[in-house]
Amino acid sequence: MDKIKFLRTDFPALLRRLQPEQKGKWGKMNAQQMVEHLTDTLLVTNGKKHQRQELTPEQTEKARAFFLSEKPFRENTTNHLLPDVPPACVNATMEEAILEFERELKAFFDSFEHSQRTTVNPFAGEFGFNEWVHLLHKHFLHHARQFSLID
Repeated sequence: MDKIKFLRTDFPALLRRLQPEQKGKWGKMNAQQMVEHLTDTLLVTNGKKHQRQELTPEQTEKARAFFLSEKPFRENTTNHLLPDVPPACVNATMEEAILEFERELKAFFDSFEHSQRTTVNPFAGEFGFNEWVHLLHKHFLHHARQFSLID
């Protein structure tokens, strides 16, 4: 699978099939909350939102190995950096949420694709373009499965 094409083109098109209040097969987020969660992920990726690395070196290496593996995220994977109850939507509409997501996705490609830039993944340390592409692809696939956008 062409991960870059999936991230840039296929996945944003899939998001447009969702209804804002649509629930996933697991988890507590509705569709718009999920889109905004992915935008927050891109803000971390882009270095616009900083989160401390809180894991031990051993935990960081384990997380890094998993993130860069082909193993998918399990259903109901928890993230201790997220609240137990999803936050209220920031954007007034799903369309606005998707447009914000697409802006941050474009910013990622604009700033990383042809550079040696790295930013900190709060679980797995410094990531460059190829590592982020792999992890974003894995993360987006996880949520596409959650909301039945793919099998």
